[in-house]
Amino acid sequence: MATALREANEETGIDPSRLHPLATMERTFIAPSRFHVVPVLAYSPDPGPVAVVNEAETAIVARVPVRAFINPANRLMVYRRPHTRRWAGPAFLLNQMLVWGFTGQVISAVLDVAGWAQPWDTGDIRELDAAMVLIDDESDPR
Repeated sequence: MATALREANEETGIDPSRLHPLATMERTFIAPSRFHVVPVLAYSPDPGPVAVVNEAETAIVARVPVRAFINPANRLMVYRRPHTRRWAGPAFLLNQMLVWGFTGQVISAVLDVAGWAQPWDTGDIRELDAAMVLIDDESDPR
């Protein structure tokens, strides 16, 4: 638990004392780093100031309504070169950001466990660079 709270602080600047841990999830293997991690789900009624602290780990910090993650039109699968499509994981295309990787996996799992997930096109599989282009593509209907 302490590691997760420390990571949240290091990546977003959130004061760990403002976080109220709700649950731990199942241990997850992160293939690129070869680490096992235990995600911690926490809540904060008032997170205070947050921002990107470590650009190597976090591109943007944003408050996003849960309904945006639930919306099937915002979901896709993403993989990174040199890996193949078999390493694809859940991702979310939301406004001007792509949520993928470990964060995408955790959010997808939370939606599943909570019973909030809606059927979505798991066959929409894109390489990371191609998915990133969608962020700036105003013609994409997402």
